[in-house]
Amino acid sequence: MSAIDTRPPPLVPLGPALPAPTPPAKSPRRSAAELIAVMAAIIAVSVATGHTYLLIVIVSIVGIVMVHELGHFLAAKHGGMKVTEYFVGFGPRLWSFRRGETEYGIKALPLGGYVKIPGMTNLEEVDPADEGRLYRDKPFHARLLVAVAGSAMHFLMAFVLLIALVTLVGVPNNNQVQVQGVSALGGRPGPAAAGGIRAGDVVLSVDGRVVGGNPKTLTSVIEDHPGVPLVVVVERGSQRKTLTVTPVNGRTHHEAGALVPKGSAPYGIIGVSLGQPTERIAPLHSLGTSVADLGHLMWSSVAGVGRLFSPGGISHQFAQVTSAKAASSAAANGTRVTSIVGVVQVATQAAQTGIGNFLYILIVINVFFGIFNLFPMLPLDGGHVAIAVYEKIRTGRRKVMYHADVAKMMPFAWLMMLVLAIVILPALLTDIFHPVTG
Repeated sequence: MSAIDTRPPPLVPLGPALPAPTPPAKSPRRSAAELIAVMAAIIAVSVATGHTYLLIVIVSIVGIVMVHELGHFLAAKHGGMKVTEYFVGFGPRLWSFRRGETEYGIKALPLGGYVKIPGMTNLEEVDPADEGRLYRDKPFHARLLVAVAGSAMHFLMAFVLLIALVTLVGVPNNNQVQVQGVSALGGRPGPAAAGGIRAGDVVLSVDGRVVGGNPKTLTSVIEDHPGVPLVVVVERGSQRKTLTVTPVNGRTHHEAGALVPKGSAPYGIIGVSLGQPTERIAPLHSLGTSVADLGHLMWSSVAGVGRLFSPGGISHQFAQVTSAKAASSAAANGTRVTSIVGVVQVATQAAQTGIGNFLYILIVINVFFGIFNLFPMLPLDGGHVAIAVYEKIRTGRRKVMYHADVAKMMPFAWLMMLVLAIVILPALLTDIFHPVTG
């Protein structure tokens, strides 16, 4: 019995082949709903696991990066350049939408963000239809503005945050010492509480000695007079009060877990925590104060970048990886270089202590990033600034614009990446093995 072919005869196309059907794309509304659901889940998990402050820090840092990219975006649009993408994160797309010629969206890895401007170098292949709207086609002033716009946004953010800090939160008054808290000792009111000292009191003098802004004046007198009544003058609001406090021996009376100095000699304590009172500055006066503070922070960041790339700075970086003592000493001296891990650690600790400290850390981050990005070497923004200036000099008064050959600069760019890796890797290892503590 012979087999019978039951397959239908092949179809003969009667016209042009039709494209294969594509699955329907998700609606923007559905994509947005899914994104909101994911973000809500992340927030819920962070709150449930006690990592709310960490989430706030990560969101703040990503926000800082995106404002940096917004500077490039706005400058490019202002200069008539084509901008094809503005994304938060890297990797696979989670959600996006297109408005005009630009696609906006969020990607899976929240490690920063980027804005895509075609024609940033002569090595990039571009659509011939975009000629005239490329970055490299625009005049010097437009390219320079795009290159510096990211750092300019950092300085603008720092300035705005400084004004918010001094006008809304307040800054420490270094000329005064204030009682931040009054504690119990051994389950009973401590000498400070028993003597009438309250949290918020500004200490003017102790045993006739003016305290001013030096808390050591107060603590040294108290430590030297255990069991001896001391006259303490405080300012409470608009009133001045004279109180008597008798320190107790800190070796026998102290809070649970408190560190006791070595030795056997008695030393006095009264059970207080000290700090500087904060004071707000009037909005008009805050402008001048903020400009001065911003200038000081910028100069400190310039010096810090100089130390970062110095031979001594790099050698100290490697020493901190293997020595917790060296890492702690560098942090105390303000010479420790922190990676993004350390930045998150410090910012999280600052957020836990109060909005003022958190704002100050964000200000420092913005100023440092602004200065660092202007270092004149690719792939940093300063490298594009240097190329724009070089091309302007080479073009001179000629009608044809000179374009630098970026291929010749790539060895220097790779060398820069190597130096950055040499600097950042030990900083990262130090932050992992010797975390920054408050």
